[in-house]
Amino acid sequence: MQNLGLAWWVEVSTRNPHCIYYFGPFLNGSDAQTASRGYVEDLETEDAQGIIVNVKKCKPKNLTIAEDLGELIDRKVKPAFSGQFQ
Repeated sequence: MQNLGLAWWVEVSTRNPHCIYYFGPFLNGSDAQTASRGYVEDLETEDAQGIIVNVKKCKPKNLTIAEDLGELIDRKVKPAFSGQFQ
């Protein structure tokens, strides 16, 4: 019951730079897992290292946490399906 009302998100953490990114929301874990490949490819293109992907139900407060910079970066939410956020 703890996950009631939570959407699926892709959490991607990188060792260098030391960041955590959240991508979503998604209707189900399968869609989130499929989309995660593109996020990883983008980070690899930017030479990020130590990439770890976790698909989970959650409600992130911040979409990007850049710990190396000591800051939280709030990207605009771009929903994976229409009608979720405006």
